Amino acid sequence: MPFRSFASCLLLLILLPGIRSSASSEAAVAADGAPPFPSPERLTYGVEWRFVTAGNVQVQLTRVTASTWETRLNISSAGIVNNLYNVRDEYSARMDSAFCAATSTFNAVEGKRRRMTTLNFDSGARKVHYEERDLVKNTVASQVVEVPSCTHEVAGAFAWIRTQPLEPGKSLIVPITDGKRFAAVRVEAQRRETITVNGAKYQTIRYQAYMFDNVLYRHKGTLQLWLTDDAERLPVQIRLGLGFPVYNILLTLEKREQL
Repeated sequence: MPFRSFASCLLLLILLPGIRSSASSEAAVAADGAPPFPSPERLTYGVEWRFVTAGNVQVQLTRVTASTWETRLNISSAGIVNNLYNVRDEYSARMDSAFCAATSTFNAVEGKRRRMTTLNFDSGARKVHYEERDLVKNTVASQVVEVPSCTHEVAGAFAWIRTQPLEPGKSLIVPITDGKRFAAVRVEAQRRETITVNGAKYQTIRYQAYMFDNVLYRHKGTLQLWLTDDAERLPVQIRLGLGFPVYNILLTLEKREQL
């Protein structure tokens, strides 16, 4: 079903981090005066699918302790997608100061589906324990995947990328797992671009993360993100291309709040 695929793809964006605001230059002003990343923040994105409003994504990053970060991600469908396939997903993860993963929980409410997925990382044993509970069918699936001692789940991976300044033409390797599979994902800084997002103009560097085509995810696809060319490296735009039947999904920053 295309809407089920759409809901799953929204979670991937985020790669990664609701309240909505009208398009204005407020985000650009906040970016100019904000402290360097990482700092506690809440980012709100609008989701466009096939040129219509499809949902909202809110990503919140906070400190739990001096050496522990927590990210919370909320995804909700809107418009035609909400009428045909209601999505209310909640995701949370805890990470150390380098955004190496410790735990994550994904509570998926998508149409008639209800699933709870947890990841528990054992850095000493270099393993991640995956468990998925189907709350409708009352079934449990689990497995263990070997990973490096510092491995990121997807949201933590994108936070870590923001701490790594890259000039266009350079790339880095990011160890990422979704609990089912591990991959050393190449992320490439491609070029500087000036883009306008919801009425605000940003100087950015466009990145591409090579997560698809049998790397972390088996299906074909592309993932591009635009980070501001400053100390914040704020992700102001994210584009996911998956071909038929989903095609392109575009996330654009609507609001940034310092916490």
